[in-house]
Amino acid sequence: MTTAPWRDPALPAAARVEDLLSRMTLEEKTAQLYGVWVGAATDGEGVAPLQREMAAEQDWDELIGRGLGQLTRSFGTAPVDPAVGVRALAAAQRRIAAAGRFGIPAVAHEECLAGFTAWGATAYPVPLAWGAAFDPGLVAELGRRIGHDLRSVGVHQGLAPLLDVVRDPRWGRVEETIGEDPYLVGTVGAAYVRGLESAGVVATLKHFAGYASSAGARNLAPVRAGVREFADVTLPPFEMALREGGARSVMASYTETDGVPVSADPRLLTELLRDEWGFTGTVVADYYGIGFLRTQHRVAENDAGAAHLALAAGVDVELPTLRCYGAPLVTAVREGRVPEALVDRAARRVLRQKCELGLLDEDWRPEPQGPVDLDSAGNRALARRLAEESVVLLDNPGGLLPLAPGARVAVVGPRAADPLAMLGCYSFPCHVLPHHPGVPAGVTIPTVLEALRAELPDTEVTFAPGCEVTDPDTAGFAEAVARAAEADVCVAVLGDRAGLFGRGTSGEGCDVADLRLPGAQGELLDALVATGVPVVLVLLTGRPYALGRWAGRLGAVVQAFFPGEEGGPAVAGILSGRVNPSGRLPVSVPRGPGGQPWTYLQPPLGLAGEVSSLDPTPLYPFGHGRSYTEFAWEGEGGTGVTELGTDGSYDLPVTVRNTGERAGAEVVQLYLHDPVASVTRPDVRLIGYRRLELAPGESRRLTFRFHTDLSAFTDRSGTRVVEPGALELRLGPSSAEVRHTARLRLTGPVRTVGADRMLRCEVVCEAVDEAPDGATNGAVDGSAD
Repeated sequence: MTTAPWRDPALPAAARVEDLLSRMTLEEKTAQLYGVWVGAATDGEGVAPLQREMAAEQDWDELIGRGLGQLTRSFGTAPVDPAVGVRALAAAQRRIAAAGRFGIPAVAHEECLAGFTAWGATAYPVPLAWGAAFDPGLVAELGRRIGHDLRSVGVHQGLAPLLDVVRDPRWGRVEETIGEDPYLVGTVGAAYVRGLESAGVVATLKHFAGYASSAGARNLAPVRAGVREFADVTLPPFEMALREGGARSVMASYTETDGVPVSADPRLLTELLRDEWGFTGTVVADYYGIGFLRTQHRVAENDAGAAHLALAAGVDVELPTLRCYGAPLVTAVREGRVPEALVDRAARRVLRQKCELGLLDEDWRPEPQGPVDLDSAGNRALARRLAEESVVLLDNPGGLLPLAPGARVAVVGPRAADPLAMLGCYSFPCHVLPHHPGVPAGVTIPTVLEALRAELPDTEVTFAPGCEVTDPDTAGFAEAVARAAEADVCVAVLGDRAGLFGRGTSGEGCDVADLRLPGAQGELLDALVATGVPVVLVLLTGRPYALGRWAGRLGAVVQAFFPGEEGGPAVAGILSGRVNPSGRLPVSVPRGPGGQPWTYLQPPLGLAGEVSSLDPTPLYPFGHGRSYTEFAWEGEGGTGVTELGTDGSYDLPVTVRNTGERAGAEVVQLYLHDPVASVTRPDVRLIGYRRLELAPGESRRLTFRFHTDLSAFTDRSGTRVVEPGALELRLGPSSAEVRHTARLRLTGPVRTVGADRMLRCEVVCEAVDEAPDGATNGAVDGSAD
């Protein structure tokens, strides 16, 4: 028997794909360019935008006879036991392979934003919590574990991470982002991609690009970002995740920028992404995004026109199910309205990826190897650690925390006793189970109340909910106030309920008009504070809320961003003191609920000043977070100005010592201040950081290796350049606090930088030994970012 060249694993992938393409009919090629969503609802409330209007019934047997590109969410559409799901997916793949002439299976994809969105899979902290941890290494391990779970059930592609940079915290999908700074988003996002790809799963970057800059914080609203904002804030995280993470797929955003929908924009999806950045993977549509070119954007007259626009722009795969890339596209090609070369281009990319995944090999088998355990002990331990690292102690002015042993504690609030208070909208219990009432969550999720009682078994802990999350009814206030008045300390657990398209206070399509706490929760907090009993505010949210109304009135403030199934014990550990808080804010916490949007990346006119009565200065700045221990910082070097060329580098050292009595973690942050530039620049922006865990009395020396590429920005001509002139490097524990400053002067000509520029600041960590005279001696431990 002679093996066809496309089946021969000894040949290069490109040669195999060209041989296969030459044998395929137009219908067989287009069949590789779409997915099918089996079991997706076509009536009632869906889990994708306009699902009811866009979904259509499909003839499964008729479809798979031509082959199939992707299978959509076999595990993420309805609750199914993972062991049963594995067998069902394998059977479907065998059926697909047997039906077509070439025996090619489909790529199975799933959502994995905060864990595999499947029944019984670990529900991890949301990406905003990843940003709060400032720990890319831990997030890489998260990606690896999620990728392993996906592969263990036969899934090839994960639709994550989300690399949108927060521009307006009223936007519903803030919980899905990593934060409001592109460097933080890029470094943490690239780490997740590395982990997912290391497990053999195709990571899909979303939403490329501009989705979070939608006007008025409305989901799918037009994007009115300027050229420089797009180039210097929106795009860098994607570039970093592609270059450093090795992502093999990109999802086109729903939105349009300056009148051009992303799915119809060849300048973005082809000229920038492929020609300039060198991306060779697949571009997939966001769900129904190609059809939206006709129905929402109105730039296409019919489905064939939408298919033509998307293919020409560079969208290779239509998701979640067939609409435009099937019969309408085939007819348009046959009639000469769409060049077949566009179909070939997309099919070539899809088939090459299938080749890389082993799906073109003769020995391919659909049954995954090994046992299936989607919520293993190792998963839960990782979920706990990430949750603990991500909780931010915003304030503790009188040292009320940790809670004193034996103190009577009243736990109050609508989020204290609800397991779903821990989860974001892309967790399976919040994303899918609302459509299946009565089905259990599939994983154990301790509440804050349960966890605190377990954490403090000898402490009297009482409880009253006080109110619901969104209901304005205040009838429960009296009992809540009574419980607080009887206690030594009140723990008020308030926050969001994750949901979709208005069915929650946070999540996709759950945008808000301002940043007041939802419902009557603010009034409940006022009533608790009025008792005179010290109040610890615990927030379980998907976005920051305005807290200036209670500034100086609370005993302590703890912020957790949907910390996952182990979030209850993590928060309880912070309150008890078992865990020393180390999270830092990935988004600013505003003082007032209006005056938005605002993030810390502001040029001079975006800061407080006499020209406006509105002061946008946040109550708690980006990067802020407190600890139960203290750290001393010792800078090195002189106070003068160092000159270096516009292509130079500079080492900035700092020694950090834990001067307290318990182990803790400090997050050392490096910010750039550009005093004068040819275009306005943010007053400060993050260009480096390092999370540093120190035992009591322990010191470490960090050296930030700054390269001038990190000062680059987009000039008036649209070119990314490094300009000569003054710069300041500022080290501090937040964007608003400076501990040490290095002053530089760049000399020489303006230098243009390209896609090969330095994207991150390397940080070298050295152990420090105490010398007899109290001086310090450094020894490199080989640790670098």
